[in-house]
Amino acid sequence: MKKILLLGGSAQQVVAIETAKRLGYYTVLCDYLDDNPGQYVADKFYLTSTTDKEAVLKVAMDEEVDGVLAYASDPAAPTAAYVAEKMSLPGNPYESVDILCNKDKFRKFLEENNFCTPNANGYENIETALIDLKQHHFKYPIIVKPVDSSGSKGVGRIDCFEEAEEKIEYAMSFSRAKKIIIEEFVEKFGYQIAGDGLSIEGKLVFRYFANDHFNPKCVNPFVPTSASFPYNMPENVQDKIHNEIQRLLDLLGMQTTTYNFDMRIDKDYNVYLMEVAPRDGGNYIPDVIRYATGVDLVECAVKAAMGEKIELHNAKPHGYYSYFAVHSLESGMLEKIEFSEEAKEHIVENHIIKNPGDEICAFTGANTTLGCLVMKFDNMEQMLDMMDDSEKWCNVKLKDI
Repeated sequence: MKKILLLGGSAQQVVAIETAKRLGYYTVLCDYLDDNPGQYVADKFYLTSTTDKEAVLKVAMDEEVDGVLAYASDPAAPTAAYVAEKMSLPGNPYESVDILCNKDKFRKFLEENNFCTPNANGYENIETALIDLKQHHFKYPIIVKPVDSSGSKGVGRIDCFEEAEEKIEYAMSFSRAKKIIIEEFVEKFGYQIAGDGLSIEGKLVFRYFANDHFNPKCVNPFVPTSASFPYNMPENVQDKIHNEIQRLLDLLGMQTTTYNFDMRIDKDYNVYLMEVAPRDGGNYIPDVIRYATGVDLVECAVKAAMGEKIELHNAKPHGYYSYFAVHSLESGMLEKIEFSEEAKEHIVENHIIKNPGDEICAFTGANTTLGCLVMKFDNMEQMLDMMDDSEKWCNVKLKDI
């Protein structure tokens, strides 16, 4: 039986373990948390950090695995590429994956290769960043992000110098490498673009774009609360985005893998590749895409990691689907989560992970969601309206203290 090493056993990553087992593989799991649910599904578990490349390499060599996969995890993706390269397993160039997973390196690469990208710079200490801001190296507003975190954790917008130090410190606290990037804000035209895709031997053979939705009332208003499919722009605009992604993949020498996209276009339809992460999207995006297109990107990711042939049958998108991250605007003790009767009719899958009586945090990143819903709608207008204004149908109630 062939062995696959999976990096990460969170609730959202269990589907990759289950898929690998369904495909007949022996599953070995690494995760640094001793309470991860994946360990009860995998055939073998190691309490090992997925960002510790040498420790994971040792596990992979000891177990003599045939493939390695970091499903829906930016931090672990470079580790997977590193192990695959060291052991001559199926994968993508480590250097290229490292560029895609580190925002400062990615922005520099985009600039050097004439992509549309905001003025940006990376910093290893707060003082240097503040000096550059004081010397007017950037036009406000600006965005500050950890270079190596996912799920929009630590992201902040700075509108004037007086706000800078606090938000830079906050972003730095979420970086494992203690590095941040500051970049000028890109004014978007229409919705920010989300979605996932798949390349086979370097060719982008599948992509399905979505509309990103945000709640401006959140403590961190830059964390998406939903992605709704399909993207509401004409096909020629989507083809332009596709071509820019393909140019990037060609330059990086990417091979067979899945991707999660985060992009913007401006009023002139210039494409800004904010993030092209070499892994499936979180928040059950692959589930949503499977409902809408019939393409199982989780299965594609597992097969890619194992060097197996991937066959895509005629994927004809249909219907209107989204995920919705159930979230709270405040921290406290959860009393209940209520959905309107109309909303209940649209819920296809319910992945709520918090129960009444649990302590919950205000929504600041993907790690503070109360769980996700997969939803189906009757038409585009209905979908966009419900995802843009979730307070009409979703009520997270906290207990009075």
